[in-house]
Order: sequence, then structure tokens, then C-alpha cells
Amino acid sequence: MRVPIRKSGKFTNLKQDPYITREKCEELKARLERLKKVSQPRTIAEVKRLAADGDFSENAAYQIAKGKLRGINQRILEIEDLLKRAIIIELQKNNGTVQLGSIVTVEANGKQKIYQILGSAETDPDKGIISRNSPIGRNLIGKRVGDVVIIHLNKEFRYKIIKIS
Repeated sequence: MRVPIRKSGKFTNLKQDPYITREKCEELKARLERLKKVSQPRTIAEVKRLAADGDFSENAAYQIAKGKLRGINQRILEIEDLLKRAIIIELQKNNGTVQLGSIVTVEANGKQKIYQILGSAETDPDKGIISRNSPIGRNLIGKRVGDVVIIHLNKEFRYKIIKIS
């Protein structure tokens, strides 16, 4: 089975954002341990069992199992790399400015919205968790209560900071 060769592009070798919370770090460590102690040995045993059938060129199950093992090994390497480069977000004493890890209440178009600003690995816009690299997050960082932030997307949005916690 041949792996398709894709042209390298703008997003080919981007590194993940190293800023993560302590909870995300623990979750990644648990996932890494599960991959190393459960998934990888089970898949290795399956590859060995299928290899005993002989003729590798006609053994589709063997090829699939090898691909699955490659995927598990790749995921292990990615998680280890992320944990090695990880910078844990420590919530600082509130000095009155929006910073990484802050929960910010803003008012836009007469409605209040609450955002928590974290690293890109933990974003969940439905829950109000936005990336520090997003247009809103990038513009809110460093601002104070009462500041008005203007964000230009398809149109102009005005966000007034009501509360920082």
C-alpha cells in the first residue's frame, strides 16, 4: 500500500502552540501512557500474528495493522514533542490587564460574552475558550477594564471589557 505524497504547503510543518493548562498537560500524559502501555503493545502483537501468515504483498490485514502501528507511533512522537516544549499557563495575580489564562467579560452589541484566553491546543469557541492567537484573543491581551477593542473581520466589531478575572 502506497502512502499518497502531498505537496508541502503553508500549513505542512506548523508546530502546535506550546501554551497549555496543567489539566491539559495531565490529560496528554495519561493519553501518552495509554498509547505506550495498551495500544502500542496490542498493535505490535497483532502485526506479529499477521506477519506469521507469510506473503506480505497479498496480506491486506497485515498492511492495515502496520499502518495503524505507524499512526500510533506518530501520535506518541507528537505528544512527547508537545510535552517537551509545553509551557504551563500559570494564572498570575490579577494586575488589571487581560493575560493568558484570563477570563474576560466583554460587551458587544448590547450583549455580554465571557471568554477565557488559552493556547491554541485548548480552544473551544462553543464554551467561550478562545486562542491567544485568534483575532479576539490577540486584541484583548494587555487591555484593561473599560477599554474598547475594535476588531476588523468581515465587518468592524467593538468589544468593551467589563470584567477580568
